[in-house]
Amino acid sequence: MTALEISAAVRVGTTRAAAVIETALDRIAELDPQLTAFTAVFAERARAHAARVDADIAAGRDPGPLAGVPFAAKDLFDVAGVVTRAGASVTADDPPAAHDADSVAALERQGAVLVGVTNMDEFAYGFVTENAHTGATRNPHDLDRIAGGSSGGSAAAVCAGLVPLALGSDTNGSIRVPAALCGICGIRPTLGRLSRRGAYPFANSLDTVGPFARTIADLQAAFAALDPLFEATPTVPPGLRCARLTDYFDTGLLPQARLAVERVCAALATTQTIALPDAARAREAAYIITAAEAGELHAARLRGQAAEYDPATRDRLTGGALMPAAWYIRAQRFRSWFHAQVVEIFARCDVLIAPATPYPATRIGQTSIDIDGSRTAIRPNLGVFTQPITLTGMPVVTIPIGEAGTLPVGVQLIGRAGSENVLLALAAELEGRGIAVAPAPPLYAGNDPRRVTV
Repeated sequence: MTALEISAAVRVGTTRAAAVIETALDRIAELDPQLTAFTAVFAERARAHAARVDADIAAGRDPGPLAGVPFAAKDLFDVAGVVTRAGASVTADDPPAAHDADSVAALERQGAVLVGVTNMDEFAYGFVTENAHTGATRNPHDLDRIAGGSSGGSAAAVCAGLVPLALGSDTNGSIRVPAALCGICGIRPTLGRLSRRGAYPFANSLDTVGPFARTIADLQAAFAALDPLFEATPTVPPGLRCARLTDYFDTGLLPQARLAVERVCAALATTQTIALPDAARAREAAYIITAAEAGELHAARLRGQAAEYDPATRDRLTGGALMPAAWYIRAQRFRSWFHAQVVEIFARCDVLIAPATPYPATRIGQTSIDIDGSRTAIRPNLGVFTQPITLTGMPVVTIPIGEAGTLPVGVQLIGRAGSENVLLALAAELEGRGIAVAPAPPLYAGNDPRRVTV
């Protein structure tokens, strides 16, 4: 059942929130040992909240539009009384959170029920969720493959039907990449639109938070719960101008990713193409800003507890902490220039279309892939198409594209600041026409996942 179907059933009394939560907890217990999507499950908290939802309904009180809907949160969101681990072991002795993160609290105010927190790359620094401390999260479409990252646990939990909604964070693509690889929907909101209070930071000037869902209707409902000022657009505005990003966004990708973009463009009769100026430099600037801000955040802890970090994360954070200040200043200056160029582009276009990743999910532990006869490193290049967009601060909805028997890929729908309503309406139209969909994995129904090839 979708989130909205669950809520409707709970609200009219054909099922109870308590029963929904028990089913979710049972499914997590049965399937998560195969996936490693969750790092902690809060069964008693979830049961207590579900009981409150049922009590509200029995008393004639409105429990909210997400009544009884189970959801998960990436393990960088504060949960009251729980240590926020952020995918790390060095945080184990930190004090427990005093309050729920704003995003967690917002969903629960609308009746949704938190059931646990999910696996991630250590301190969100990665695109694969192969965590040295908690293990690799596996893709429900093929358990030998990655779920993407850094919000891989949240994406895998939604993909496998453990929960219909989950929270993630996106700095350089950490919602968009796993949504694409798992064949689900995700949204990176306009920078600053949603509160990040209670979310462990990665790179403060780039961080965003947002939801995952299997359907656009569920994604829109979750976003509306997170942003009380959001007003949905019921249909795509007439005369919407879409354009395909080319040049940088049309090189270094496998045919599946290119065909997904072409399929969306054909469905929308999109013929206009646009090249983002200096997109490669935008990616470089995003790298520098991320490394410098993350390195500064962890500098003190690295001096005394470096051995407790994953070596790959530690080395990147150390490099960022030692980065010359001039590099960071120049990157931020470039960011301002690049943002202005993209604002000008949106004067003649409403939505930009681009691949989310250059290839589908690769095998766990795989380090490189062959593209156009060249070996390409997997971990850094999963974000090659998301990082330049990060620098703009513009909103992005990632939609799934896939056929039975193949690994899904994703397409980014990018809009001007504040246009989440338009992007979600366009995504809903594409979903309704059978374009923005990917088949549920066999694991969704409790079967063994098929093995498919890239």
